[in-house]
Amino acid sequence: MGKIGVMLCGHGSRDEGAVREFLAVADRLAERMPHYEFDRGFLEFATPIIRDGLDGLRNRGVDQVLAIPGMLMAAGHAKNDIPSVLNTYQSQHDGLEIRYGRDLGIDPKLLKAAGDRVEQALAGAEGEVPRHETLLMVVGRGTSDPDANSNIAKVMRMLWEGLGFGWGETCYSGVTFPLVEPGLEHAARLGYRRIIVFPYFLFTGILVRRIYDYVDQVAARHPGIQFVKAPYLNDHPMVIEAFTDRVDEIMAGTGVMNCQLCKYRAQVLGFEAEVGLPQESHHHHVEGIGTGDGSTHGHVHDHHHPAHDHGHGHDHGHTHTHFPYPHADHPHGPVSMKKRAAGD
Repeated sequence: MGKIGVMLCGHGSRDEGAVREFLAVADRLAERMPHYEFDRGFLEFATPIIRDGLDGLRNRGVDQVLAIPGMLMAAGHAKNDIPSVLNTYQSQHDGLEIRYGRDLGIDPKLLKAAGDRVEQALAGAEGEVPRHETLLMVVGRGTSDPDANSNIAKVMRMLWEGLGFGWGETCYSGVTFPLVEPGLEHAARLGYRRIIVFPYFLFTGILVRRIYDYVDQVAARHPGIQFVKAPYLNDHPMVIEAFTDRVDEIMAGTGVMNCQLCKYRAQVLGFEAEVGLPQESHHHHVEGIGTGDGSTHGHVHDHHHPAHDHGHGHDHGHTHTHFPYPHADHPHGPVSMKKRAAGD
């Protein structure tokens, strides 16, 4: 066996804080696996891009790469975009083998991390409100893949039942429905004294800030309810453990992606027309363009891309033609949260 390297593949963000947090998690993961060469890269916006990380591994003599998606759920990025980049790179470099692992998914360690973040929020909340009078709202990123969206609902149910809250609800930051504001308005009508809002996100960014802004807006309209903002997952020790497990799964041959409910592989209710769409990345135009507001660019794409795990609500000044989302006109979504949120 040749020299083995690990490649952590992140989504990327125009938010510098999100990039720093991802790189910090990557550093901690590298420290946990000193027996492997290690590198990392981003799919879009931030640098280094994934190809740069792969170049770095090859330059250190690596001929077998264990690549893992730095993402919570397997939607379009993990199922199509990253594999497309990895497969293209492998085809261009003879003698290099890239083995791809699975997303973090629904995992006991991630649930432990999520539970700790919710408990952290409760510990800092004012007053004594019984758990049976508290509603838990879990906010997912939101994707055009119903398999990934349903996983957020399952995470919510396991946290709700495991922590003993009176009720649980799920909403999303974009692409699907319900969005955060209508989701919170619905929750506010259910009669609970306290609502814990937990963004099930790995890192900070524009969307996390907008989630918290919407919490403030809805709270102002419902002064009789205590709204509590829980922190996102970030570098919780169990997150690092789960990433390490994904690498170990590749080596053991057990890291199998869940394809039973993948809309690209099976006729999932409402998404039947997307079966068999090509595995293709649409992020070539935003690779490494940088973080911050200065990274906008004005070119237009009219070529077809498969549906992905966001509606391209990045505010980066270009348009795409994606496979149509079947519920694009849903009154509670699925466009990403608007900038009218407080503080934008």
